[in-house]
Amino acid sequence: MSTIIVEALESVRFSAPDLAQMRSFLLDFGLVDAAASDDGVLRMRGTGDAQFIHETEKGEPGLVAVALRAASVADLEKLAAAEGAAVEPARGPGGGSMVVLHDPDGYRIEVIAGRAKAAPLPEAPGERWNTMGGRTRPEPKRLEARPARIARLGHVVLGMSNTAAAWEWWRDRFGLIMSDEVQTPDGIMAAAFIRLDLGDQPTDHHSLNFASIPGRAPKFHHVAFEVTDMDDLMVGHEYLKAAERHHDWGVGRHILGSQVFDYWKDPWGHRVEHWTDGDVFTSDRPPGINDIPTMLGHQWGPPSPADFVS
Repeated sequence: MSTIIVEALESVRFSAPDLAQMRSFLLDFGLVDAAASDDGVLRMRGTGDAQFIHETEKGEPGLVAVALRAASVADLEKLAAAEGAAVEPARGPGGGSMVVLHDPDGYRIEVIAGRAKAAPLPEAPGERWNTMGGRTRPEPKRLEARPARIARLGHVVLGMSNTAAAWEWWRDRFGLIMSDEVQTPDGIMAAAFIRLDLGDQPTDHHSLNFASIPGRAPKFHHVAFEVTDMDDLMVGHEYLKAAERHHDWGVGRHILGSQVFDYWKDPWGHRVEHWTDGDVFTSDRPPGINDIPTMLGHQWGPPSPADFVS
């Protein structure tokens, strides 16, 4: 039994030396400005009802925190009592409360509850496709040059010193479910694709992914944002390319999670992903066991860059 069950991946926070430069990149990437605040933190949102999904504070480049959403302040109080932590005011628009924890590798986790929802922004309808399964688009398709339309935060991938230990720590506190375990040839857990426990409600194949590489220190790997559909992903790809942003890998389709992916890097090398058409599972789907080539492989697309696993 876990201490609580979290219901969403809320937001990520980074630090960077130039907030204006970060904002320029994130606008090109498809995020939009969140409600203004006076604390010096840059906050960006998607079209969904989250107040913000990406934060940047001024400082040396790096990941600062990952925020999870709990169902209630009562859950926060339960978590705080179990961890010897405090319930404190959450920062940023929407208010709410939070409990701050640090996992075994020192990652800061902010568990949020009671934050007001934002009004969703207008979404572009998904583009219809004429296929052999159905020809439903009677008019020409004309796509404008623009950034992708990011709807929400999808998942965060973190390097760990010990994946099994990290998985146990996060599972025991937040009620998470293993979607796919990746093992070395001798049966050691090398990576874990982890989803939320939303019962009968389908949820992403992974909201978190942990991996450990012998001899490498734990560090942030990437954060992924869901876009409207394949056309939206490709429009965003062309827009970022025209803006001469740093492309990393894609477009392709993963094996584990099945999503169509496109990876970019912000001006300080933080890897960020557009994705669409990923797998969704309910809580009763059993975990899979896979090998490392399956984790690193893809179903179609260009080969991964040599430094993708670093």
